Amino acid sequence: MIDPAHPYASWYLWVMGVVFVAGFGLPMLLMPLRWASWFRWRLPADSDLAVYFGRCLGGVALALSVGWMRAAPDLEGHLVVLEITIAAGLLMTVVHTWGALARRQPASETAEIPMYAALTLVTFLIYRSL
Repeated sequence: MIDPAHPYASWYLWVMGVVFVAGFGLPMLLMPLRWASWFRWRLPADSDLAVYFGRCLGGVALALSVGWMRAAPDLEGHLVVLEITIAAGLLMTVVHTWGALARRQPASETAEIPMYAALTLVTFLIYRSL
């Protein structure tokens, strides 16, 4: 359902939710090392910690996605979801920038910096408009 008072913002949350479920949440939760290889990470010989952290982050991505889809029909009733999204987006931008500056991540992760920055900015603008 689309929020009739805020249709563009509602569509934005639905699209983000579906894209993050398919592209990040489920792959990281169910097959974190395969997901990491798609993004050109070098896989360690002892992968237990990588699998654990990948699944943890996949779970968080799924939780955020569910929050976006629950908020989409009634944005004004779920402002906290937008606040959490702004905080997560800002932190993801910082983490990816840090990794790029330290040269400790594949180029695919560095390429995500503008995406996280843009998603954070768009979400902030939506939040301010409500």
